Amino acid sequence: MADVNANPEEQPTPTRPIVIGQPSGWAIVDLPELWRYRDMLLFVVWRDIKTRYSQSAIGIGWALIQPVFFMITHTFVFGRLLSVESDGSPYAVFSYLALVPWVYFSNSVIDGTNSLNTNTAMLTKVYFPRVILPLSAVAARSMDFLIAFALLIPLMAWYRIGPTPWAAAAPLLLLILFVTSLGLGMWLTALSVQYRDVRYAIAFMMQLLMYGSPVIYPVSMLPERFHLIYAINPMVGIIEGFRAGFLGTGPMPWDLIGIGAATAVFFLLVGSLVFRRTERFFADVA
Repeated sequence: MADVNANPEEQPTPTRPIVIGQPSGWAIVDLPELWRYRDMLLFVVWRDIKTRYSQSAIGIGWALIQPVFFMITHTFVFGRLLSVESDGSPYAVFSYLALVPWVYFSNSVIDGTNSLNTNTAMLTKVYFPRVILPLSAVAARSMDFLIAFALLIPLMAWYRIGPTPWAAAAPLLLLILFVTSLGLGMWLTALSVQYRDVRYAIAFMMQLLMYGSPVIYPVSMLPERFHLIYAINPMVGIIEGFRAGFLGTGPMPWDLIGIGAATAVFFLLVGSLVFRRTERFFADVA
């Protein structure tokens, strides 16, 4: 029987249980909670970067192999053999400036889609905001982008090409690129946990989508009446914006960029909603 005369300060403080439940209604990412777990997010990002480059003979060189290999192949096949138009720029740098954001986008979406399946042990043993996994996968690929983008400086110097003042819009284009990759990554990773086919189809889908983006050819090859419809693909405005800013291939395509930015925000909102609505099943089916 408890001592009623005991000092209240000596009484044990009852522990309030913490209940983890599914948010009611349609909810997006809980930003305050994500901020509280920011240290874990940084740790997972660093882990992904370190894992990718550790115990590798080439190391960070892998970030250059894919875009450089594609640039050489595209320059020979499409630039030399097929003489594809490049808006007056050398085809090598014209192609590379599109491949750097495209390779980042493709790899980020693939990594984000597979992020839950490759971290099953974490899902079943400890609680944390599940969005950390696709977010860290997309953020970790930013290192590859920066390394590959750095090669653009000597490449432009070789061809004696200088950037235009609109190159200052690059951070905005990068933000749209990041939002697009994260939105699709969250959307597809939620589907991949329940439908394994998504993981097998995503690489093939990215290859097809590359030909639906102006990586090999410029937007100017399409009839002008289709440009705004084509810009629903966010990569259209991103790639054409990089080319206009760094190569001066034409005026900055703000109309294409604006439409692509709206699509990117749509992907992020829908991806967040789908992710939050299905995350209670992750530990059961992952």
